[in-house]
Amino acid sequence: MRQEHRAWARLAIFFLMVGMGTAAQAQVWKCKQRDGGVSFSDVPCPGAGEPVEQRRLQSNVADAPRLPPPENKPAASGPAQPPANDCPGDLELRNMETRANSSSLGDRERAFMQDEIRRVRQCRKGQGRYTAEDWALSRQAQEAQSSSNAEKERLRAEGMHSAADPLEGERIVRQRESEALAARNQARMERRRAQQPPLTPPCPAKPGSGPVAPCR
Repeated sequence: MRQEHRAWARLAIFFLMVGMGTAAQAQVWKCKQRDGGVSFSDVPCPGAGEPVEQRRLQSNVADAPRLPPPENKPAASGPAQPPANDCPGDLELRNMETRANSSSLGDRERAFMQDEIRRVRQCRKGQGRYTAEDWALSRQAQEAQSSSNAEKERLRAEGMHSAADPLEGERIVRQRESEALAARNQARMERRRAQQPPLTPPCPAKPGSGPVAPCR
């Protein structure tokens, strides 16, 4: 029995050495000795023996379960909300309207102030994405309309408006045309009223007289 145990031990060592080498393994034979013992060899037995089933030895590696890669999920469950639209208030809008009617401004400066008023109204309708810094630049340009830097400040403000609302220029043009058309219609109605002759009041009716006729 001891000889067989030693033989199995040698077989285990042999398999270990083979497993640490290349993948190709030689055939192992289990041979019976004349004295009844058992030996193992990599060549066929000279006497009685049988081939041993090969076992592929694996290195001592523990297979850890591989977790799936984390999915990139959005941080918020709902849709992303656009930033708030910062617009001037009622008091500032009234001050701008007063400034736009000032006789100290030239035609270009007055037109710029009127356009700024239109842009404020567009902003308050939710058009564009303005910040407090944008309107600070607009106020700086409004204050400069009475100075030598008026043209430069107007260009800066108009560039800011185009960045905050790419469609504001087109809407400003349509609003100008609408306001000009309304002004022309109002002037036409006033001319028509001025051209109409005044109405002659009827003469006081006398008792027993016929229909009331206009006084002459």
